[in-house]
Amino acid sequence: MTPALLLLLLLAQAEGPDAIPDAPAPASAVRWQYLTRGEATALALLPRGGLGTWEGFVQVEPTLVVDGGEEWGLNLGAPVRLQLWGGAPGAGLVRREDWDSLSDWGQLVRGLKLGSDNSTVGVWLGALEGYSLLSGHLVRRYSNRANPDYHPAGAFFTGTLGPLYTEAFASDVLGARLMGAEVALDVQHLLFGRTPQRGRYALALSVVHDWGRAGGRAPSLTLAHLDATAVVLVRPGFEAHLLSGWGGRPGEGGAWGAVVGVGADAVTPTLDMTLRLEVRRQHGGFRQGAFGPDYELARFRAAGPDGVSLAEALFPDGFSVFGESVVGWDSVSYGGLQRHLQLSLAVEAFTWGRLDVDGRVAVQLLDRNVEVALKGLVVGLEQSGARYLGAAEVRWRFLAGRLYALSSGGTLLYPEVDGTLRPGAFASLGLGVDDAR
Repeated sequence: MTPALLLLLLLAQAEGPDAIPDAPAPASAVRWQYLTRGEATALALLPRGGLGTWEGFVQVEPTLVVDGGEEWGLNLGAPVRLQLWGGAPGAGLVRREDWDSLSDWGQLVRGLKLGSDNSTVGVWLGALEGYSLLSGHLVRRYSNRANPDYHPAGAFFTGTLGPLYTEAFASDVLGARLMGAEVALDVQHLLFGRTPQRGRYALALSVVHDWGRAGGRAPSLTLAHLDATAVVLVRPGFEAHLLSGWGGRPGEGGAWGAVVGVGADAVTPTLDMTLRLEVRRQHGGFRQGAFGPDYELARFRAAGPDGVSLAEALFPDGFSVFGESVVGWDSVSYGGLQRHLQLSLAVEAFTWGRLDVDGRVAVQLLDRNVEVALKGLVVGLEQSGARYLGAAEVRWRFLAGRLYALSSGGTLLYPEVDGTLRPGAFASLGLGVDDAR
């Protein structure tokens, strides 16, 4: 995603219709917009000890959003959890695990955007949720907040120079953690000069490395991938492409993987849809999408019977089929990025019997006053040591959308010092109020 799109998405996920203009204003007439918000919820956490005793908190969450148009935007705020009951003897008023490392202070910045879709250089800073690095064959649907006690601010940079397009990212700007980059070469631009449609025929090289030194110590891991993409069909509002690639673990002989697939993008006034279908080959412990939605937990203990980290796990040789669908639909062609339906689903089935599923769906009802969101992650289904996570949230706006009630709940996994993952859960209920100008 581009920085401009991510900022609008961040606003759209949380605000009512008044928070975002229906269409961007001309550059010469940009009007800065502001949103202030306050939320207060009663939060209950099942602690990592797993003894069945709940901890209770009052969670206060202030937010400030400043939208300076296409080139600049800022979103500040973080939840503060004040202990009501439970907790370890001598625990302070504020939940210690939320602020006990330098990386945790990154959660104060939810989003900082510099640049736009048309900029030569763009920068985004904030939480990474469902992030994919260009081709997505190394980093796909990754979240840097999957660990409940680790709240870093990530960042990514995009830049264009002639036929080269580059995207680089860091999962934690305040710690030595996951970092990578992908450089794509526009072959048509290189051979024939600049064309109206960029990237129709492209070659790309990506490298990602995890230093493993923040958010808990874990083994380091390095992966690389080479990709080729060709757009074979272009119609108004529709594009289809073919792709292939090969990857491996530098310095690890025999660890490699290959992929071929097809993809399609469709955009209409009411529909925005991306589809992908791939056949993948894994060998010697390498797999595509290793830095995925489960990675912040798998870096300590991968799903499966081995009981070791992802970097040390013996991933079986074999093939898999991967499918992904991302759909946004709106019945009235609303100009913002809110949709009556937002769906994101990825499924990967392996020939040796494993199944991974990652899905999220959000629907808006009753004139957009009610939003229901569900998400779930299953890793290693039908295998010993499978992992299951899920969450749900409901928001109901009233008084012209300025005041809202919210309720949420779900399951958690807490990484321990010894690398084990302790199960937990959360439930919350509260009110929020916001004002957009």
